[in-house]
Amino acid sequence: QVQLVESGGGSVQAGGSLRLSCTAPGFASATCGMVWYRQAAGKQREWVSSLNSFGATTYPDSLKGRFTISLDKAKDTVYLQMDSLTPEDTALYSCRCSGNRCYHECSKDWGQGTQVTVSL
Repeated sequence: QVQLVESGGGSVQAGGSLRLSCTAPGFASATCGMVWYRQAAGKQREWVSSLNSFGATTYPDSLKGRFTISLDKAKDTVYLQMDSLTPEDTALYSCRCSGNRCYHECSKDWGQGTQVTVSL
C-alpha cells in the first residue's frame, strides 16, 4: 500500500515555477512534520525544506525566497512551491514525514519522488 506520494513535477524553462505535492493519508492527524529533499543525478540527497509539527518552516539559505513549504491539513498534503527555477534545481524531489513523535508510516521511508527538470 502506498502511504506517501509525491506529484507535481515536470519540465519547465528557467525562471518558471512548479508546485509539488506530498500526500500522506492521515499525516495531518499525526504528530508529524514533513521534509522535502532532492537528489540530482550523480549527487547525494540534499535537504530542501522542513515543516515541523507546529507549522514552523525552514529552508537552506540558498533556497530561501524561492521555495515555500506549506500544509493543507484537510488534504493531508504538504506543498513545495518553487519559483524562479534554474537548471541547478533539476533533481528528483522526495518527501518524508519527520519528528521523534511521528509514528505514521510516512516516516518510515521515502516516497517514489517526482522529477523536476529545468531547462535554459
